[in-house]
Amino acid sequence: MCNASPCPPPREEISPDVLLRLLNRLQQAHIPLHSLHILLHDRPQLEAYYAPCRKGQLHRMFSVSKNLTALAVLKLCEKGILSLDDPICGYFPEYTNESTHLWIRQTTLRHMLMMRSCHASTSYKFDMTRDWVESFFTVAPTHRPGTVFHYDTSASHTLCALVEKLTGQSLLDYLREVMLGEMGWSRVSYMLTDPFGHSLGGSGLMATAEDLVLLGRFLMQEGCWNGRQLLRRDLVAMALTWHSATAVTGPITGECQGYGYSFWQGEHEARICYGMGGQLILCYPAQGLLVVTTADTQGMNGGNQLLYDALHQILLPGLESRSAPPEAREALWQTVSNLRLEPVAGVYARGCDPHLRDTCPSCEGTTRPVSFLDPRTDGLRIGGKVYQIQGNEAFSMVSLELSQDIGVLRYTLRGIPCSLPFGLYQVIPDRFPICGMFCASSGMWLDENTFYIRTHLLDTSVGSIHFQLFFGEEDVIIYMKKQEESLFEEYSGHLYGTPA
Repeated sequence: MCNASPCPPPREEISPDVLLRLLNRLQQAHIPLHSLHILLHDRPQLEAYYAPCRKGQLHRMFSVSKNLTALAVLKLCEKGILSLDDPICGYFPEYTNESTHLWIRQTTLRHMLMMRSCHASTSYKFDMTRDWVESFFTVAPTHRPGTVFHYDTSASHTLCALVEKLTGQSLLDYLREVMLGEMGWSRVSYMLTDPFGHSLGGSGLMATAEDLVLLGRFLMQEGCWNGRQLLRRDLVAMALTWHSATAVTGPITGECQGYGYSFWQGEHEARICYGMGGQLILCYPAQGLLVVTTADTQGMNGGNQLLYDALHQILLPGLESRSAPPEAREALWQTVSNLRLEPVAGVYARGCDPHLRDTCPSCEGTTRPVSFLDPRTDGLRIGGKVYQIQGNEAFSMVSLELSQDIGVLRYTLRGIPCSLPFGLYQVIPDRFPICGMFCASSGMWLDENTFYIRTHLLDTSVGSIHFQLFFGEEDVIIYMKKQEESLFEEYSGHLYGTPA
């Protein structure tokens, strides 16, 4: 029987005018959102997807994985299979011996849940060719456990391995059995694994935005679902309670409010599941408000804080609003229907070309935003030119083709011909060369010689890859930058090419 306290009487729905102002604020901040869900007292208020992202699409959720790992550990605690004050070494004798450092031997499951382990950083990143779980026990610790907060993904990874060792199941299969299945969690979701077969319990969750909504509702209902208490209420409360100070290590105000058992504390007494790049479940119990986002704020200075501020300055005060213009609901529907990832021409354009009268999806006027050049004519200047890359073992040939609305970057990487299509006034979906990951790209002229292409990665990798091509009279200089956690290293640095 569920023992959660009854919810307060629900307020009316959130005013569509407030939701519209929120969406406009997020667009003005150029936050690359992929989806946005808002619920008030468990009632859906907004469900939005930014094309080409769509409902039901698997998305890398990064450190939301830590929240699932913590719930699994707490469930095993509830069943009496483990205690949070157990030393982690007791469960992994195969990785420990008399020479194991004292601070590692003193580390408990509780220390690891509240990110007060003995490591200042992720231990397996010191040598990713060796067993990732073993590294937690063999990499030299930096401090006594239970003292300093350091965000240590290897702690969650090791706890996930513990769950799998004790249950004989993968983390996600076990959670489906004891709680996620009851909640209707998607069957297509899965966990990426490390090279040694352990689920990436700190960062590997591939799930849908709707799955995060279910998890948020579960937390808002204090572990109760359809009248059943899937996890003891006191354990849920303990996980969401402040246990560690993050003021010194948090990069932004919204992440300096503290940490529970793998759950962040937020401004306005929010409880947060936080995944890198804007994979967020924001619970505001006092207001009965739940907000879920998927996004890619990597490389965006203070991107998450811009998102938090929009919610706190528009949505929270707007919960008391009851009046809205009659046309607000229709305007909201139209806005949601037309949401899409913003092309670079919408973010960086300096003005609109008065000679192009077609409607631009990223501009409220009737002209398309361009910086200096019309690609229909300037494309002729570079179109068809093939450049031989000099002094680079990976890249050999590059060319850029532009037409009225789309372009294609062609290059040869390690002998493999590659093509990357992109939109000029919209983001267009495709598959990234060689790896085949789902992506979406756009491009524009930054000045009379410089063309810029940005690719959003929307797959097991979430991030972006950037190409800046400077065309000289007889050469091209290409600067590449990748904003992604661990792959695509070849897309970093400079290339120099001359006409082939």
